[in-house]
Amino acid sequence: MSAALEAVPAGPLAPESLLRRVFGHAGFRGRQAEIVQHVMAGGSGLVLMPTGGGKSLCYQVPALCRPGLGVVVSPLIALMEDQVAALRQQGVAAAALHSELDEAAQRDVRQGLARGTLKILYVSPERLTLETTQARLAEQPLALFAIDEAHCVSQWGHHFRPEYRALGMLAARFPGVPRLALTATADPRTVEDIRAQLGLADTPVFRGGFDRPNITISAAPRESERGQLRGFIRAAADGTGAGIVYCGTRARAEQTAEWLRGDGYDALCFHAGMPPEEKRAAHRRFARGDAVIMTATIAFGMGIDRPDVRWVCHLDLPRSPESWYQEIGRAGRDGLPAQALLLYGGGDIALARQRIAASPAPDEQKRIERARLEAMVSIAEAATCRRRILLRCFAEDGPEQCGACDICRDPPSLFDGTVAAQKLLSSVLRTRLPSGSHFGAGHVVDVLRGKLTPKVAQFAHDTLSVFGIGKELSEQGWKGVARQLVAAGALDVDLDQHGALVPTEAARPILKGEQRLMLRAEAPAAIAASRGRPRPAAAGAPPAPADDALFEVLRAWRKAEAEAQGVPAYVIFHNETLAAIAAARPADTEALALIPGVGRSKLERYAGAVLRVVREAE
Repeated sequence: MSAALEAVPAGPLAPESLLRRVFGHAGFRGRQAEIVQHVMAGGSGLVLMPTGGGKSLCYQVPALCRPGLGVVVSPLIALMEDQVAALRQQGVAAAALHSELDEAAQRDVRQGLARGTLKILYVSPERLTLETTQARLAEQPLALFAIDEAHCVSQWGHHFRPEYRALGMLAARFPGVPRLALTATADPRTVEDIRAQLGLADTPVFRGGFDRPNITISAAPRESERGQLRGFIRAAADGTGAGIVYCGTRARAEQTAEWLRGDGYDALCFHAGMPPEEKRAAHRRFARGDAVIMTATIAFGMGIDRPDVRWVCHLDLPRSPESWYQEIGRAGRDGLPAQALLLYGGGDIALARQRIAASPAPDEQKRIERARLEAMVSIAEAATCRRRILLRCFAEDGPEQCGACDICRDPPSLFDGTVAAQKLLSSVLRTRLPSGSHFGAGHVVDVLRGKLTPKVAQFAHDTLSVFGIGKELSEQGWKGVARQLVAAGALDVDLDQHGALVPTEAARPILKGEQRLMLRAEAPAAIAASRGRPRPAAAGAPPAPADDALFEVLRAWRKAEAEAQGVPAYVIFHNETLAAIAAARPADTEALALIPGVGRSKLERYAGAVLRVVREAE
């Protein structure tokens, strides 16, 4: 680790100087400087900052500038290893202590702690709460504690980890050591729970804003899943970055990866049921920098640092806006344009509601989970700016029109759907069998449109008064009415009856004409899936690299270098750094040092190779 210490001098260094020398950045962004100064003065607090907003610098810089060891709590081994690899590339003496280290590696870490040569140590919450770990840390000066992914502390968070709750002991066991909790995803209730659990109630909350304007968000009813996903990938993929497809089940993730490979894509699968070695191999492939597609359950993604994920697609409705926000936030961390598409169906909504109802959770928790689900439904079924509805879930307001969601770019047509809703609800009631069983949307729509199918004839539903009263709408249009009534709570979907539509009490005022409904006209599935087409980069975002031969050669060099070292490609240089090198074409070390993202350690490591690539491309 001695070579790694060269970039970080033993004596004190001002945060701004260290930022340039170690990380290669000319200045702090947003509230980073304010947070760093607060921690430098010994203060604690909670940082809310969007993915890609630079949270890690808020604790890495003061950890390097303050005397002693910076301890970072992280929930995932893969995340720890990637962050340690990135810090070592920048000349920082960093290490991780976790259960998968062999005895020799653990001994090296312990020796580094004993000698005081380590500056940043990543640990899991389970390891930090061990008495032996705390005793070892108590023997040396500590710069700070950083609790990353702090939403894991809260029972209201979308990735609750009970082990995180024990971290409240840090205030009493290590008084005077700054504690900084950080998360990209927390609604107001989760924020207050984090502060209470970690003893941060009297410390400031630094809000960096949740908006990610470089991500264009879209949602569409799931009509032709494979066709919609194919169209979205064609529109969103840039041929260099990666994509993620989130699936509701393990089987769905495996099947999606299989048919994508059949289409010629380099598709991988990831879920909690896979053997550990297969999961690690898939994660390594994804992190390596290849243009791959990862089809996964929500088991994949927390702490993903890859900056060039160009798109994220959900094939099932997420359980809350927080989950959706964090998952789509894995796209576009480099600030370049990225796309997010949500596909959903009425059955998703009904299944999620039934799961909450059947949960053994306390009534208060069920109430909150229902509220979060309904907020997610309102985003999916929105007729106004989706981004504004999403931001409101985090107590943040946005403009009436963001210009970066499908609703703002292609506003849907609304119509007075009161009569249509009455017709559909009446058909659901009239087709009910004497046994009390109901039919699914397909059969109800056939009756409405006067389609004499074998099933309609079998049950004599062509003799009903509602037969053929709905020819004014297409099959897709009626299914849209049914789905919006499910979203509004006027219909439920009985999954035990193969998706039968069942009226609720909320249907009564609609049938009586006491409630007016404005519904969204359904766009064809092909159109809805293509609304996520690329758009210009947001203001202030770095320009996307042009089709520059030098940029591609630099990417090839980076990939080979990363494979030789066994580290993710982005820890060598991010895409925006390569793009800046390709644009500036530096002729010497001094010019290369001015490129953002090229700190002293990386300059010493890679200047010769990078300048040679630039010269040979002339």
